[in-house]
Amino acid sequence: MVRFGHIAGDRMLDLVNTVAWRLGGAERSECLTSFADVVAWCVESGLTGADEAAVLLDLAARDGARAEREREQVVAAREKVYRLLFDDDPEAAADLAAMYRAAIADADLARADGRWQWRDRETDLGLPRRRIVRGLLALTQRDDLDRLHQCEDAACGWVYLDTSPRRNRRWCSTKDCGDRNRSRAYYARQKAKTGRP
Repeated sequence: MVRFGHIAGDRMLDLVNTVAWRLGGAERSECLTSFADVVAWCVESGLTGADEAAVLLDLAARDGARAEREREQVVAAREKVYRLLFDDDPEAAADLAAMYRAAIADADLARADGRWQWRDRETDLGLPRRRIVRGLLALTQRDDLDRLHQCEDAACGWVYLDTSPRRNRRWCSTKDCGDRNRSRAYYARQKAKTGRP
């Protein structure tokens, strides 16, 4: 069963979307409420395998306080990349760079599957955070961030790469935010025609 949205065109942007109604004020809802949620997101996104996930969940059961601190750091990294990408926040950029330096300090650059990639030295509770932070930094280096867009729904706030041929995608999902906003606009037009309040 898929628990998280994977509509953004980059798995790290999908991580940014692990907040429901990001711009919705009181409606805003965190999707990563436990370390198990972080692990589930990592499995769905291909950052960890099922065997690693089982080890991580076992470690979390033994040290819940540390697992919670790791979850909080993942959420903090997610919010830093959001501010970096959408607010050009230099403090967020500096913080993410510091997190990246820490993430690579516990990994080696190794050749696997025909390419060079970071390999973590151990499977501990910091593994999801390290992989996520490395992925977030790679996201900031993409050549196509000129296609980065945020859903035009006033409360949604989900982000995505607009790969449509005319670059005119307006909604995170046409069947969700798109339909809701088109319906809202239609009823507003009908109300205006009839003069009803």
